[in-house]
Amino acid sequence: MTSCVRPDCRGEGLGRINARGFCSECGRRALPTAPTPPPAAPPPSSGARPGAALLSGSTATTARARRRDVARKFTVRPAGEDPLALPRVELPSLRDLVMDDPRPPSRGQTCGREGCDEIVGAPYAGQPALSRGYCPRCRHPFDFTPRLSPGDLLGDQYRVVGCVGYGGLGWVYLAEDTQLDDQPVAIKGLINNEDEAALRTAVEERRYLTVLDHPGIVRIINYVTQPDPRDGALTGYIVMEFVDGMTLAQIKDHIADAVRPYDGPRLYEHILAYGCLVLRAVGYLHGEKLLYCDLKPSNVMHHEDRVKVIDLGAVRRLGQRDGGPPVITEAFAAPEVLARGASALTERHDLFGVGRTLEELSESATRPAQRPPGLGAESYRRVLARATAADPERRFGSAAEMSEQLWGVLREIHSLRLSREQPQPSTLFAPTSALLDSSLGRIPDLERWLDGEPRPPLASGLPRPGQVPLGLPVPFPDTADPGAALLGVPTDSGPRRLIEQLHAFPRPSAEIRLRTCRAYLELGEREAAAQELAVAVELIGSAAPYDWRLSWHRALLRLADGAVADARQEFDEVYSALPGEYAPKLALGYCAEHLGDHGAAKRFYDAVWQRNRSQGSAAFGLARLRLAAGDRGGAVDILGGVPKVSRHYDAARIAIVRVLSGRLGRAEGGAALPTAEDLAEVRTRLPRLYLDEGRESGPARDRLTAESLEVTLDWAERQSGSGPLPDRARSGRWSSWGRPRRRGGGHLPAVAGGEPSAGKGPLPIVFGEWEDESALRAELEQTLRRLARQADSPEALGTLIDRANAIRPMTRV
Repeated sequence: MTSCVRPDCRGEGLGRINARGFCSECGRRALPTAPTPPPAAPPPSSGARPGAALLSGSTATTARARRRDVARKFTVRPAGEDPLALPRVELPSLRDLVMDDPRPPSRGQTCGREGCDEIVGAPYAGQPALSRGYCPRCRHPFDFTPRLSPGDLLGDQYRVVGCVGYGGLGWVYLAEDTQLDDQPVAIKGLINNEDEAALRTAVEERRYLTVLDHPGIVRIINYVTQPDPRDGALTGYIVMEFVDGMTLAQIKDHIADAVRPYDGPRLYEHILAYGCLVLRAVGYLHGEKLLYCDLKPSNVMHHEDRVKVIDLGAVRRLGQRDGGPPVITEAFAAPEVLARGASALTERHDLFGVGRTLEELSESATRPAQRPPGLGAESYRRVLARATAADPERRFGSAAEMSEQLWGVLREIHSLRLSREQPQPSTLFAPTSALLDSSLGRIPDLERWLDGEPRPPLASGLPRPGQVPLGLPVPFPDTADPGAALLGVPTDSGPRRLIEQLHAFPRPSAEIRLRTCRAYLELGEREAAAQELAVAVELIGSAAPYDWRLSWHRALLRLADGAVADARQEFDEVYSALPGEYAPKLALGYCAEHLGDHGAAKRFYDAVWQRNRSQGSAAFGLARLRLAAGDRGGAVDILGGVPKVSRHYDAARIAIVRVLSGRLGRAEGGAALPTAEDLAEVRTRLPRLYLDEGRESGPARDRLTAESLEVTLDWAERQSGSGPLPDRARSGRWSSWGRPRRRGGGHLPAVAGGEPSAGKGPLPIVFGEWEDESALRAELEQTLRRLARQADSPEALGTLIDRANAIRPMTRV
């Protein structure tokens, strides 16, 4: 025997190389006589443990090649149309998964002796990993070679086919159940039966698996024992259903290589679907008072079009403090668990693992074609940011809560990609009948003809900040709050009376205070509203910094003050907490529009509108943005998409008429008039509107008709070059503006697009509705006289009669 010459040998020169070529002290293979320099590797991070084994570049390349070779054996077919549908992973032959040359874990494992955290069996200085040996720190033996061989029969029932992989605690074998027509099963045994922690964990895994029954969790079938062929020691094996698919760690390679169907914008929908399905399994475990503890991509299997969580060896009882340190993977473990161990394990640790798993998958999507459309990328980023927040209190409180937000973001991306709505009622916000619109969807008030402006442009419809709190969705009360039952009872009380009733509630209730805050905002009493919110903050106590309801109400107060930029910051906090909800995006869309950030406003409105076409406030926001860009037709198209089932359907139809017949731009700058086709469409749509409780005539229809006729006359005057109405009225003379007739009777066709027809004589008025301009003026005059009957004062009556007289056609004297 020769001495070990390794500089880091613990024997400090006393270690001897035995007949097998290993040092008696450090357990490593002897250095070659003329050692070659190891391949360059990055220096270990500052947090690396002294003496930790390094993985060489060649070993890592071999491991990646092996993983991809396995992945290539699978066939991956595209998913169906359902948002939760996954690609279908199929394997032609299970035997293709069998490893020809089973190797130990490429990065080694922690020593099996409790209390020792040395890495054993890892590659070192470019040399392959050891399958057997001794821990260099505590001299505990390790053996990573498989205990079973092809053809072995376990329990006189299960015939081993071969190794298919390894987990943190044991080799996994493919076997056939000889008593059930050779049905495939998975056999899991220990990598190292000298590992005390692994032995204990195997017993725990068997106990937990026998009581679990969920389609998203691998199912235990049996438990058998077999004497070890080497030393005769009785070894236990768990028999489980065989899940023939790829782990999400292998799916990650498909994503990185943009292998179909992971090569396009639907990728993020698949990733979110993985998250939703995994959370169903995790939520089931939490309901059984169990924690998974080691959620990571390699522990989730995608088989066929389903997902299963496998390898439950790390499962612990919720609140369990004994049983040694938790089995975790550092890269997927929550910070508080890394710092404090088992005492910090809660459901939020598992949710952190789900978030990190999804993050690991999406980080491999580096191609632009794989990015989600519109606001989807930002919503996805925020949902993962909350799931993996360093402060556990900022994470989701339950698997159901996180799943709901993932599902909302998934629907958003799906609808943005296909421009196909994916509506779903919110469980956090009540829908509102109010509309974020101040004029477009409303019949013009009588003051429109009394303010002295003869040709007002179409108002933008953007509400003032103080009007917005009443037009936004309202948060549902927290069911755990004492006042939730009272707030769930419908009431017809006005805000003042409601405040009196709520103040009579005998118990402290944060939700009662928040409702009172909104009631004061309805009355315009901002200071009283702020006091109610302050009381709610005190009642919520230490959880107040994490309660999104308080941010929502602070934003409402900022809007009441007119501080839209401050409100935007508060709404952004709500968006970060609830990335899958409509309400914060609708509020942020308004704030961005008011502040002139039309690009951001469009992204927020579009995310709401594409997902749910019944959200009329988003449609009106998009229509306002189109009008601001001078796109009359685009605004009409958006408003026309509001479905009849929406409570904002009638308002959208009124807005279409007003947009088609409106003057766009500033009056003094020469507002843009509609085309002949626009005005013809108005004459078709206006009679079909549901106005005046369904009557054919009434005050609302008269006002809308008068507005459209005024613009029609304006259009006719501009085409004929006769000048604006005030000039003609002052002249005291009227000439005939009749339209030329064809021989044999009939009128010439309308001028398309409002452009004059050169060389064809006098211009026609518009689309054949009137005999001549006098007929158009006569109809407008009669409409204005009907408006005069709506006047509520002699002054208003006189003004409207004067307007009618100014429009009245005059005959030649």
